[in-house]
Amino acid sequence: MGRTLPSITQAFLEEQQSLARFRRALRREDQQALDDLLAGSHHHLAAAAYASHLLPFEIMLLAMLVEEHKEVLQLRRRLDELTGEL
Repeated sequence: MGRTLPSITQAFLEEQQSLARFRRALRREDQQALDDLLAGSHHHLAAAAYASHLLPFEIMLLAMLVEEHKEVLQLRRRLDELTGEL
């Protein structure tokens, strides 16, 4: 018997494809930023499989937010190092 629901990887790819027209309408640097966000969300596919109660796009947004927050925390630590604070 086949799957009744697409895998989370398939769902992510479908969501990404549905954003194709939006992406094309963006300026080049914004396209790259969106591509980076989408790539970051793919790092969390395994965890996303456990959030089946959410819509795939909601999971993608949450994964993007996690990646962005990790970067903010890394930049804060780096800034603290450079300014000599702990």
